[in-house]
Amino acid sequence: MTAETHLRDQICTLAKSMFDRGLTGGSTGNISARTEDGGLLVTPTGTCFGRLDPERLSRFDAAGQLIGGDQPTKEMPLHSAFYDTRSGTGAVVHLHSCHSVALSMMPDANEDDFLPPLTPYAIMKLGRVKLLPFFLPGDPAMGDAVRGLAGRRSAVMLANHGPVVAGKDVEAACNAIEELEDTARLAILLRGCNPRMLTPEQVRAVVTRFNVDWD
Repeated sequence: MTAETHLRDQICTLAKSMFDRGLTGGSTGNISARTEDGGLLVTPTGTCFGRLDPERLSRFDAAGQLIGGDQPTKEMPLHSAFYDTRSGTGAVVHLHSCHSVALSMMPDANEDDFLPPLTPYAIMKLGRVKLLPFFLPGDPAMGDAVRGLAGRRSAVMLANHGPVVAGKDVEAACNAIEELEDTARLAILLRGCNPRMLTPEQVRAVVTRFNVDWD
């Protein structure tokens, strides 16, 4: 099996796992991942994570030209913005996950630090998550907003839409976006309960111990 064949299968396997567990539904969500030659494999537009065909993934060359597969997701400007501003990005994942979207609609949502410090794991995998305003789906302005962060965030939350996470590879990006959704779910479950969150000192200890990019 070639490296590209393995990556194609991995994208489809991870996508189906997330679909089967209700992390995104219908034809929502998209994944892109770097190939060994510097190109990209991307989930096609209008496809369901539960029924992806490895052979029909959109294939881009290192110059950004579509050279095979179906037409890519309309969110390509969003994906490209992460690759262009974060040199270590090997994959980008975008979901329409329920609890994170719900949390983005709350009037007290923190734009600069979207996820409350409930557990160390979201801090370790995501750093600070930036809450971006609402954009129409496919609007290139979403990519412009990510570029405006100048590579300082590996994860953003699109208000009323869904999270987007960049990682060193597709497995890391999927694990991180699942942690984002899990933390958002905890935050929704605990609303009005006055939970004991991590203290600033505990957050700083996690950041220091695990060398988290924390601006």
